[in-house]
Amino acid sequence: MAELTALENSSHLARSRSALPRIQEAGLLIVIVLLGFVFTAVAHFHKSPGQPNPFLNVDNLVNFIATPMSIYAIMAVGQTAVIITGGIDISVGSIFVLAGLGTAGALQYMDEAAPAWKVLPVALGISIGIGLACGLVNGLLTTTLRIHPFIVTLGTLSIFRGIANVANPVNKTLPAGDNVLPDSFSTDLFQRYFLKNLVGGLGIQILPMLVMLIVVIIGWFYLQMMVAGREAYAVGGNEEAARFSGLRVGRIKLMVYIISGVTAGIAGMVSVGRFGSISTQDGTGYELTVVAAAVVGGASLTGGRGTALGALLGALIIRLIESGIYNPLHWNAQYSQIIIGSAIIVAVAIDRLSEHFRRARLARIGGGG
Repeated sequence: MAELTALENSSHLARSRSALPRIQEAGLLIVIVLLGFVFTAVAHFHKSPGQPNPFLNVDNLVNFIATPMSIYAIMAVGQTAVIITGGIDISVGSIFVLAGLGTAGALQYMDEAAPAWKVLPVALGISIGIGLACGLVNGLLTTTLRIHPFIVTLGTLSIFRGIANVANPVNKTLPAGDNVLPDSFSTDLFQRYFLKNLVGGLGIQILPMLVMLIVVIIGWFYLQMMVAGREAYAVGGNEEAARFSGLRVGRIKLMVYIISGVTAGIAGMVSVGRFGSISTQDGTGYELTVVAAAVVGGASLTGGRGTALGALLGALIIRLIESGIYNPLHWNAQYSQIIIGSAIIVAVAIDRLSEHFRRARLARIGGGG
C-alpha cells in the first residue's frame, strides 16, 4: 500500500510539473491581451476625432513592438537556458555589442556590391563566433573556478564592454567614415521592406522576426526534445541529485552559457542589419530587460523551470510595456526602468508563492494517502 501511495504521489508530481509551463504560458497570453486592451482603450480616449487608434494599428504593432521585441526574445531564449540550470548571465548586453561591432567592422571592408552568399557567411560566422567565445569564457569561469555566475558575468559584462571600447578608441560607431555595409546585407535583407502596400503603402521589416522565430523553435527543440535540454532541467531542479545520477553537471552548464553567448551574438548581428550601424554604447541595460523577459516568461531563478515560448511571450510583455509608456501613455522614458525592475520582483514573488502552494498541496496529498 505504501509503495502504491508513493507511485501515485510521484505520478501526480510529474503531471503537476509538466502542466505548469502550459498554465504559465496561458497566463502570459491573458496578460498580453489585457495589456493590449488597456493601451488600446487609453489610446482611443487620447486620439483626435476621426484619427485611427495610434496603438492598435499595424505600423505600431509590427514596427514598434514586434520588430524591436525580436532582439530581446532572441537573447531571452539563451538566458532562459542558463536560468533553467540555476545560473544567470548578465553579460548579454556586452556580448551583443561586441558581436555587433565585430560584424560591422568586418562587413564595412567588403565590396558594397558583394552578393549575399559571400556576405551572410561572414556575418553569421563572426557574430556566432564572438558570442560562442564569450559564452565559453563565462561557462569555463563558472564551472572551473566554482564562482557564482552572477559574479562571473558581472565581471565579464565590464570586460567585454571594455574590449569593445578599446578595439574602437576613435570610431565609436561602425561602419566608420565613408565605409558602408554591403547592400545585400543591410538593404536587401534587413532595411528593405519585404511586405509593401499592406496598409496604405506601409512597409514591414520581417527578417528580425523570422530570425527570432527560428531561434525560438531551435530553443524549444533543444529544451523539450533533446537529452541535453532535459539534463539542463535536471541540473536546475537538483544539482546534487543530478551529479549523483551521473550527469556531467559542468559540461551541461558550460553548454547553456555558450548558447546564451551565441544568441546574444545573433541578436547583435540582427541589430546591425536592421539599423545599418552599431555604437559602442548600444546594448547598455539590455541585461536587465533580457533577464526580465526570461523571468516574466516563467523561468524560475531557482532553476528547473522555463521554456523558449515563455521567453518569447515574456519579451513581448516587456516590449508592450515599454511601447505603452511612450504611446499612448506619454510618460517619461525612465518609467520603463521602474516598471521592468518591478516586473522582475513581482514575477519572482509569484514564482515563490506558487512553489510554496504546490509543495503544500503535494504534502496534503501525501498526508491524505
